[in-house]
Amino acid sequence: MKRIQAVFAGVAAAFLSLSAQAAVMDRVVAVVNEEVITQSELNSALEPYLSRLNSFVGLERDKAFAETRLGLLNRMIDELLMAQQAKKNGVNVSDDDINATIKDLLSKKNMSLADLLKALDKEGVSLEGYKKSLKDQILRIKVIQQEVKTRASVSDDEIAEYYRRHREDYEGTESVRVRQIFLPLPKEEEPALKGKVRMQMVEIHKRLLSGQPFEALAAQFSQGPAAESGGDIGFIEKGMILAEVEEVALRLPVNKISDVIESSVGFHVIQVTDRRGAGLKSIESVRNEIREKIEQEKMDKKVQEWIETLRTKSHIEIRL
Repeated sequence: MKRIQAVFAGVAAAFLSLSAQAAVMDRVVAVVNEEVITQSELNSALEPYLSRLNSFVGLERDKAFAETRLGLLNRMIDELLMAQQAKKNGVNVSDDDINATIKDLLSKKNMSLADLLKALDKEGVSLEGYKKSLKDQILRIKVIQQEVKTRASVSDDEIAEYYRRHREDYEGTESVRVRQIFLPLPKEEEPALKGKVRMQMVEIHKRLLSGQPFEALAAQFSQGPAAESGGDIGFIEKGMILAEVEEVALRLPVNKISDVIESSVGFHVIQVTDRRGAGLKSIESVRNEIREKIEQEKMDKKVQEWIETLRTKSHIEIRL
């Protein structure tokens, strides 16, 4: 079911104060078959969004308020239609249903009842109010399960097409753990001095290839980060270090020593000690995940079509 995105919020200036509301007669803002939705009910639904609408000013605020109010009213109409259908179908929600739902929620979130009560109190919601909200949700779920009976089937072709279109979602971010020995270029731009630094790095490189420990040589010679800890600069991803070094690091096999790398700031020798994020996940490893996503999309569409059918069969008046 499509949910209204809370990109808009309510604005305090748009409402009468609670004391003023009590002084005037509540008016009807929508008629849904034999039942009505009142201004006070709509105002209560809008209250959680008040602070966010304060970021809008002038005409922008008026537009955001109008869109938010109409969107929420339409959602309230849909919920009332579902409740009416549930009543026609004889769907009921017992205290046991509500308590079981709360117990399951607490278990999944690893919370105690005391934790829940504390969280509700912080939001200004009573336990009875929370149970009423849960009851309404469970009622809608039950009637949807009755009315939208057929489970959405998903073919292998649909899974393959989804995988192709969302390929980037299944590409793990490749990263490598790098040790580095770094010698900076001399401040003076003299070829002889630069050549001297290069030769020093070539000698270090030879010692590495002969089997001397990378960590020891890094601690002794490197003038780069983490020299004291063996030159271990941790895991790096694309775009995190100098391009010349990154290019070598991302293709260097684990535990291999690189050649001497020249960059804009100096000379480097690196060793990759670990690699993770091996690129694209296979379709087999994500098949069930994709199947569930497509099923949910199809069910959301079926539910929306069912609600639209309810609307066409019902008497609905909006009186904003």
